[in-house]
Amino acid sequence: MALPVLEQLKYWGVALAVFAVTLWFLGDVLLPFVLGGAIAYFLDPVADRLERMGLSRGAATGVITIAAIVIFVIMALSVVPALIQQTLQLFNTAPQLFRDLQAFLTESFPSVMVEDSAVRQTLVGIGDTIRERGGQLLETALNSAASLINIVLLFVIVPVVAVYLLLDWDNMTARIDELLPRDHAPTIRILATEIDRTLAGFIRGMGSVCLILGTYYALALWLVGLQFGLVVGVVAGILTFIPYVGAIVGGALAIGLALFQFWGDWGWIVAVAVIFQIGQLLEGNVLTPKLVGNSVGLHPVWLILALSVFGSLFGFVGMLVAVPLAASLGVLIRFLIRQYRDSRLYRGLTDQNRE
Repeated sequence: MALPVLEQLKYWGVALAVFAVTLWFLGDVLLPFVLGGAIAYFLDPVADRLERMGLSRGAATGVITIAAIVIFVIMALSVVPALIQQTLQLFNTAPQLFRDLQAFLTESFPSVMVEDSAVRQTLVGIGDTIRERGGQLLETALNSAASLINIVLLFVIVPVVAVYLLLDWDNMTARIDELLPRDHAPTIRILATEIDRTLAGFIRGMGSVCLILGTYYALALWLVGLQFGLVVGVVAGILTFIPYVGAIVGGALAIGLALFQFWGDWGWIVAVAVIFQIGQLLEGNVLTPKLVGNSVGLHPVWLILALSVFGSLFGFVGMLVAVPLAASLGVLIRFLIRQYRDSRLYRGLTDQNRE
């Protein structure tokens, strides 16, 4: 006999409270395991495809691990140092860029840029703030990460956790399925499939889109000789998960830098604008349809809200779990709405009499 609804709600409420308390107190400790689990989830389809090609699960995991090590070494030796260097240079160069913008506006619009005007003071203040706070922000981020968990251990534990989880992913999901409440197992499986489809479409699909576009923007801007092109490409790629925001922010930043660097040489400025236009065409017509498809996505406002709330409550770990939790809540809310539409509370006695 199934437990009464109120009794079930009590148990599920206790489980949710335990999860929240655990995340609150052990968030720092759970960080490498959350990251490892996210990496394993992202790479599980690759391992499944290698298995279909004839490899065992262990061999597939080994191939993925070797490929990941090679990519990591290449990035650590070439991309990451250049990215850090350009970021620091951008912070230091920002005041000069704003002074150049101030001089341009003074020549073009002298009535606006008088000595004590709000526009002039704002530009000077923004440039000095970026220079002073930018380096502090980067240093604080590094120090915060070091306080969460030792950086060396993080780079050791996360790959190990990811490898073990990827190796045993199918066994773990099968074991969890065996532990589902028998009365609710079919419904839970349906909801879990819908949640997985949402996450696969957003995390795997949009993650791949962000990675491809970020690499494209960075390489293309580097080829045209734009200063800080690597930083702009990474920023645009990361923000691509919010529709249009990545292209707008990255494009505005890149074109603004191009105006200062290539002023008078309009061909290169147009080339920078064309790079982002091509990126938008690739995203809308090729990457998103192929990698994300018609899966149920997450509304940008809902995603931003989840990131803000969980980030403020649980820190960096909360931001990591915000997306899967937001996807799960979205699926559950749609399920509850369907249940409500089928209930007598919504349909009333009138529809029941008609039937």
